[in-house]
Amino acid sequence: MAKKEIKTDFWVHGLLQEAGLNLTPQGCDIKEVDEALRTASKAQTGNAGYPEYCGVVKDFLLVIEDKASLDKHLAKTEKGLIAQDVKSVKDYAVNGALFYGLHLAANTSYHKVLAFGVSGNEKRHRITPVFINERGDYHELSDVETFISFSENNIDEFYLKEILKEETDVEKTTAEILKDAEKLHNDLRNYGNLTTEQKPLIVSGIMLALREIEYKTFSIDSLVGDTVKTDGQKIYEAIRSNLQRANVTPDTKRDKLLSQFAVIKDTTKINEKDETLGKTPLKHYTEFLYNSIYKNIRYQNSAEDYLGRFYGEFMSYSGGDGQTLGIVLTPKHITELFCELADLKVDDKVLDPCCGTAGFLIAAMHKMVKQTNDEAQRRHIKRDQLFGIELQPYMFTIATTNMILRGDGKSNLHNWDFLKHNPSQLQLKGCTVGMMNPPYSQGSKSNPDLYEISFTEHLLDSLVEGARAIVIIPQSSVTGKSKEEQNIKNNILKHHTLEGVITLNKNTFYGVGTNPCIAVFTAGIPHDKGHKCKFINFEDDGFVVSKHIGLEETASAKDKRQHLLDVWFGRIEAETKFCVETTIEAEDEWLHAFYYFNDEIPTEKDFENTMADYLTFEFNMITHGRGYLFEEERKEEQHE
Repeated sequence: MAKKEIKTDFWVHGLLQEAGLNLTPQGCDIKEVDEALRTASKAQTGNAGYPEYCGVVKDFLLVIEDKASLDKHLAKTEKGLIAQDVKSVKDYAVNGALFYGLHLAANTSYHKVLAFGVSGNEKRHRITPVFINERGDYHELSDVETFISFSENNIDEFYLKEILKEETDVEKTTAEILKDAEKLHNDLRNYGNLTTEQKPLIVSGIMLALREIEYKTFSIDSLVGDTVKTDGQKIYEAIRSNLQRANVTPDTKRDKLLSQFAVIKDTTKINEKDETLGKTPLKHYTEFLYNSIYKNIRYQNSAEDYLGRFYGEFMSYSGGDGQTLGIVLTPKHITELFCELADLKVDDKVLDPCCGTAGFLIAAMHKMVKQTNDEAQRRHIKRDQLFGIELQPYMFTIATTNMILRGDGKSNLHNWDFLKHNPSQLQLKGCTVGMMNPPYSQGSKSNPDLYEISFTEHLLDSLVEGARAIVIIPQSSVTGKSKEEQNIKNNILKHHTLEGVITLNKNTFYGVGTNPCIAVFTAGIPHDKGHKCKFINFEDDGFVVSKHIGLEETASAKDKRQHLLDVWFGRIEAETKFCVETTIEAEDEWLHAFYYFNDEIPTEKDFENTMADYLTFEFNMITHGRGYLFEEERKEEQHE
């Protein structure tokens, strides 16, 4: 092992540890693999040869070869193939990894081999995986930043998506959910003539009623279209029972919820038998939800905000998405990212003052509950450590229902106007983490309190000193274009600390037309002028827009998120094109694009390529009779 490669070896070892991969350095603990390596000399002499790391994850054999220099990453033939001559195998990371991978595929019982060529260091590097099957066929894959995609939990998904190009169970489930959402939306419209606000209330109300089946106080078979006691009245009574069973208190809160669900018993059309269906629309909806949705939601242990997704789908199918109310529902991968950025602990108290359908609170609840096996502590998290505020009554109802369906967490949800609440009063709740996706595009010069940055300030003022606050807001909010927004930014820095801003994929809120970013603060501690903030460009987050699905996760998303977190928490250093660390002024535009500078010194090869491109261009211009352009330039130079 060359001395200059030792640093690279240690860095790679750290990445493997982070991903939970226990690979063996300079050999392998598995007998048949170790025996195969005894004849794996890269000089092809038949002597022993050992890659930097080797090991097994499930039924995949992983082999890693690294080089200290990026220039020694990959050599290809004139035909674009990975060169397999002895010199290339010895000198280049990917070529060496492929050599070992092919040798092991041919000389062991492993039919799925992943060979990794790694070069460079933590700041500037390349990690290129190559998949090799038992026939010796290989497929070069896209570069990755970490090994997280190859952990025991993720490797099968990576194999399905990136190598077999098949849909994973998650993707199939997503497609089914979207299909069900579309059908349910159409049925709600066709058989009920329901409004945009009524649709999700019908769905969430029926979901609560279905919970009473296990207590034998409600039965789908009881929905017979009776005109004396209608199907809606039966469902409404089941909702009332379930709210009592879920211990929703005080009575005023339960009454507020029931007033929203009254639409189920008071809407005549959905309580009358439909000739086409042969039953009431309500029974049809109830059967559909029970078979297609309820079973999945009731027993799902994911952070997925199912009702929120359904709400979003209803809006998109009806030609809107809640934008007229400033409502932009937060995708699951963002709610989970918030929990990671906040580094949530079991004793944290979380506040979301614009909770919508409770996506952030559900993600936080799952993150915190997973950290303890103590049932009493889990109950305490759900009952006493999650606080939500929602202005819209029907959204508040959906949020409460969503939390009930998750087992708890509804105790501290309130149908309030956050901006009208004294932040000092909210501060008494002792919340250590704030998460928020405020209403968008509501503020104006005449009403600056509704600017997204104003909501942010109000949240910061509502948290205890030292609390972490994370908000997802339009990029325009942190540039502070208007005088009013600039004043708010100034005021924030007088009382709170900006930790950094992450520029997101412009399609994060697909179909909404908002370019978002995530801003992270520490509450109650004035921003020190010497404090360095991190500004990250995370536009390439591994999510793409799929024609029939919308925003879809690719196999690289987990890898890219892990890289983001490593940089955010200072575990590795990154190039300035990804992260700039700098002091700030309130007048600055708090975005990566504002602070970015290119600190990468061009290599001699880069210079040669640029000169070659220029000379080719000049030659082409001369041959096309336009050489005079360059003559004019030279004349001007001579006159200077």
